[in-house]
Amino acid sequence: MKLLRYGPWGQEKPGVLDAQGRVRDLSAVVPDIAGAVLLPANLDKLRRLKLHDLPLVAGVPQQDLRLGACVGQVGKCICIGLNYADHAAESGMPVPPEPVVFNKWTSALCGPDDAVQIPRGSVKTDWEVELAVVIGQGGRYITEADAVHHVAGYCVMNDVSERDYQLNRSGTWDKGKGCDTFGPLGPWLVTADEVPDPQNLALWLEVDGKRLQNGSTATMVYQVPFLISYLSQFMSLQPGDVISTGTPPGVGMGQKPPVFLRAGQTMRLSVQGLGVQTQTTVQA
Repeated sequence: MKLLRYGPWGQEKPGVLDAQGRVRDLSAVVPDIAGAVLLPANLDKLRRLKLHDLPLVAGVPQQDLRLGACVGQVGKCICIGLNYADHAAESGMPVPPEPVVFNKWTSALCGPDDAVQIPRGSVKTDWEVELAVVIGQGGRYITEADAVHHVAGYCVMNDVSERDYQLNRSGTWDKGKGCDTFGPLGPWLVTADEVPDPQNLALWLEVDGKRLQNGSTATMVYQVPFLISYLSQFMSLQPGDVISTGTPPGVGMGQKPPVFLRAGQTMRLSVQGLGVQTQTTVQA
């Protein structure tokens, strides 16, 4: 299934994409694509629905029908840094002996095609296409062997980053990762049964039509099952939590010379089978 949230900002309704690429309304079935709705038993109930019996939503998704972040009421958005060896190299940093973990504030999450705001005074706003994992069955001290059973699905994340805030403003990376609109998520949550191998997905990003990132999740240093198990040693993972798994090389900071975003540019990005995002940059 491809689950989604549609409608104006802050008023999103739950929906599902049918075989013809149209949105069907789930409002009479579930309150949101969030929390307990993502538990395995509840996803199984949604799979048994006859989509043609659900109300058809007017408009074409991502054209004249806005999509919000594909998961609502996210409790935690946990991100992994330097998880592709070649990205670590372009950043001038060693491959970490354990995963680098940081937070993206949930107020940063937005729709897949919403405008990305460049913070006031920013000169180093950057892009990062990533595979995001959404937790279904929560847990603590999850084994690596059992980790896949805790995944509700997968989606695209643009881990937008302000590098000066991230690296030069003291403290943790979080200052440069959690600005408003720095977390486009979606367009849809593709349930885990439709993603047989999350470690074999192409991912790419373009700025103004120029392909800058072109990679594969096969080259992750720490793969999805390990990350879920690892994180669950430090915190309980809960339904609807988002884990963004790192980015391949080609970010602005890694260009020679470095190149960063300015207002009026367009980013397009995708993870294989999970849809495409398109964002225009604006000044905050």
